Amino acid sequence: MKNSGVKLVTIAVAMAGLFAFNSLRSGSIKGTVSPSDGAVRAWAESATDTLKAPVVNGAYEITDAKPGSYKVIIEAKPPYRNAAKDGITVNDGQTADAGDIKLEK
Repeated sequence: MKNSGVKLVTIAVAMAGLFAFNSLRSGSIKGTVSPSDGAVRAWAESATDTLKAPVVNGAYEITDAKPGSYKVIIEAKPPYRNAAKDGITVNDGQTADAGDIKLEK
């Protein structure tokens, strides 16, 4: 009887641990760049993460972003300059829209 109780508690703790990790789902950040041929890569920086994704036809989606606040940086091709946008908030399992980021020469 005593072994059954210990086994039951062990299983309950293991299940609680699995559900705790499952509750933290990553999200993503998407957006566009103007002009569409002026960018190479999009970067997302937070206090703990740096993520990147290619810019294809003026659009990007940065995946695996943990919930939090990010700064999106667009790596530009010459003659354009890099551009950035602060305060992009990713919520648990959601896609944040950074909107259109315009590049300047």
